[in-house]
Amino acid sequence: MVLLTCQLTMAQIVNPADAHQPDAANPPAERLHTFDTPPVNVYGKAELSDDDRIGSYAQPRWTAQRLFGETRVYVIPQGTVEFEYWLKPELHRNHEPTDFTHQFEVEFGLPYHFQLDLYAVSNQTGPKGELHFNEQKVELRWALADWGKIPGNPTFYLEWNPRDQLPPHVEGKLLLGGQIASGWHWGSNFVFEHEAGGLQENSKEWTVGVSRVIKESKFSFGAESKLAFVSEKNLLSQREPNDKEWGIGPSLQLRPLPAMHLDIANLFGATHDAPRAQLFVVLGWEF
Repeated sequence: MVLLTCQLTMAQIVNPADAHQPDAANPPAERLHTFDTPPVNVYGKAELSDDDRIGSYAQPRWTAQRLFGETRVYVIPQGTVEFEYWLKPELHRNHEPTDFTHQFEVEFGLPYHFQLDLYAVSNQTGPKGELHFNEQKVELRWALADWGKIPGNPTFYLEWNPRDQLPPHVEGKLLLGGQIASGWHWGSNFVFEHEAGGLQENSKEWTVGVSRVIKESKFSFGAESKLAFVSEKNLLSQREPNDKEWGIGPSLQLRPLPAMHLDIANLFGATHDAPRAQLFVVLGWEF
């Protein structure tokens, strides 16, 4: 018994020089991309990989990449880093030149259901106009709980938008979203935007998006709508009646590569106050 005890004790002694050597049979875990992340075991494999639950928040895979042009849903998974380029032409009803907005965005998935987005924004009047980087944006999101714990998966959104030589904007949103059926996804946002100075423009908005998976992990198609009531103060500091702006149109998402997504949405103006059309083109890459 004494000899057996000594042998077991010696077998547990580890050479300090070997303590920091990697285990070839069990290499350290690497950070997985959302498109490589296996589904959460408690949910198993969904009918479509887009609906697999992934990450520490047990969220569907389709929520890890932006699906709509104007409507946001939930937060990206913790540890995710993504870059997006936005092109947003706005066509006016009169004969004024088209306005172009170029946005460069970096998104960070943070712990505790947070997401941080940083933007650099350039505005251009007409296709040959000068590009001016005259805006910055800082956006913070916070989801109230893991996916599926609360109906609609509510997420709060706050954005601060300082602008060169113009009053800053502050924007708050309530983000909602979910699954209608296998492959059918929806999102809806309630928005309040305020100009902190100048004419103190207020915009109260409601956006809705619905999308259907056409080819798994490759192509989704749907529609979006945006209704906005916009008002500002006149020279007597009296608030003018609301302009009613409603746009509606098709949207699609292409994923030609696992790390890449391309979103296109075109909202056609359905009221006199709305622009003739607003186009959203978003090209994203997950690192």
